[in-house]
Amino acid sequence: MEQNILVDISRAKASAVGRDHGVTPEELGEIEGRVLEAHAVLQQQRAERQYGFFDLYRDAAMWQAVKEEAARFSPNGCENLVILGIGGSALGITALHTALNPPYYNLLSGAGRKRRPRLFVMDNIDPMTFRAMLRLCPPQKTLFNAISKSGETAETMAQLMIVVEMLEKKLGKDALKDHLVVTTSPRAEGAPRSLLHPVADAYGLTSFAIPLNVGGRFSVFSPVGMFPAAILGMDLDAMAAGCAAMDARCSQPSLADNPAYLRAAVQYLLDTRKGKTMTVMMPYADSLRDVADWFRQLWAESLGKRLNYEGEEVYAGQTPIKALGVTDQHSQVQLYREGPNNKVFTMLEVGRFDKTVRIPDALQQVEGLNYLRNKSLNKLLAAELRGTMDALKMSARPVMRITLPRVNAHTVAQLLYMLEVETAMAGRLYRVNAFDQPGVEEGKRIARRLMGGEG
Repeated sequence: MEQNILVDISRAKASAVGRDHGVTPEELGEIEGRVLEAHAVLQQQRAERQYGFFDLYRDAAMWQAVKEEAARFSPNGCENLVILGIGGSALGITALHTALNPPYYNLLSGAGRKRRPRLFVMDNIDPMTFRAMLRLCPPQKTLFNAISKSGETAETMAQLMIVVEMLEKKLGKDALKDHLVVTTSPRAEGAPRSLLHPVADAYGLTSFAIPLNVGGRFSVFSPVGMFPAAILGMDLDAMAAGCAAMDARCSQPSLADNPAYLRAAVQYLLDTRKGKTMTVMMPYADSLRDVADWFRQLWAESLGKRLNYEGEEVYAGQTPIKALGVTDQHSQVQLYREGPNNKVFTMLEVGRFDKTVRIPDALQQVEGLNYLRNKSLNKLLAAELRGTMDALKMSARPVMRITLPRVNAHTVAQLLYMLEVETAMAGRLYRVNAFDQPGVEEGKRIARRLMGGEG
C-alpha cells in the first residue's frame, strides 16, 4: 500500500523558536479565514479551467498518448534522449530523473539502465556544453525533444536550428520524424500559433500539446515531463495515483487537513510578520536535490511580483534558496545559524532508503572513530539531519519538515503536486498573480534586439 508524505511545522511555531521568529496559534487562527476565502476562489478558477495544472493527472487521453508514443520510439535504437528546453521545460524532468533513476544513471550499461536511453537536459546555451553533447550523442541513436510553448524561446530555438541542420545533413530530411519530437501549444481555434508548428509540419514530427491554461513551471505532469518520463521507463500510473492522493488532501478547506495550505500560510506569515524573506529547501537525500531546484523556479517566478491584484506596488515574494544535506552543513549552516535570522527552512527527509550501507569496524588504530563503528551511513545521515534541525532551533530559526516514507514515483508526485498547490495558495495570500512572469520578458526583448531582431 502506498504511503502519504508527511508535513510537520512544529519547529516553525512560536513554541519552538519564540514569538519573534515562529508562528503563533493566534496568527494561524487569524489567517485561516483568508485561506478559506482563497480556497473558494481557487476551486472556482479550477472549475472554470483557468489554471489547468490541478487536473493534468486526470487527462487519461494525454497520458495514454504519451505512453503509446514512448513505446513507439523506444525500440528504434534510441540510446540517448536529449531535451531542448529551459526553465519549466527542463527542471521538472530533471527533478524526476534524479529522484527516480539510479545515481550515475548515464554511466550505467544499457542493461543497468533497463535498456532505456541516457538523458541529456540542455537547459543552457553554453557552447562548450552543447558541442560536447552533440559529440556524445550520435544522431542515428538519439531522440531530441524540443519543448517550448510558444516556440519563441530563443535558447531552445537556437538549439533546435543546430540540431535540425545536423540531422538533415547526417540522416536526411525524411529521417527527422524518427529523431525529433516537439512539445508546444495546441493547435486549437483561438490559440496562438507556435513557431514549432511549421517545424512539425515540415518534417512530419510527432507533436505533443501543452494545455493553454498550464504555465511552464506548472507543467511537469503534462507531456513536458511525462513524455520524457515515459521514454525513461518511469511509472506514470504511480505518479498519477500520487497526484490523486495529494489532490484529495489539497482539496480540503482546512489548514489542519491541507498540507499545501498549511505550508503556504506558514511561509506567508513568517515572511510578512517575522521577516523571513528567504526560504531554504534542504533535502537530506541526493535523489531529491533537484526537487529543490525545481521548487526554486516555481516559488520565485510565481510570487516575485512588483504589483498586486489592485495594481499597487508591493514587491512581494520570498527568495528561494536550494541547499543539500549534509553537503551544505559544511558550506552554508554557519550562515544559517549565526547570520541574519531572515530565513525559514524546509527539510526534505526520506523515511527509509532502498539500500543500507554499513560502516565497518575498520581503522582500529583510531580510537576517535568508535562512535561510527558498526553503524550505517543511513543512521549517520539521520543523525546529521536531527543535529542540524536541533542546532537551528537553538538559534531560533524556524524549520518545516517534509518526510517521504520512500522515494518512488508515488511519493515524489505527491511532493511536486503539493508544492504546486502551495504556490497557488501563497499567490492568493500575497494577492499577486502566481501564474504570470512579466519581469522575465524585458530581458528577453533586450536580448532579441541585441541579436538584430525586433523588440
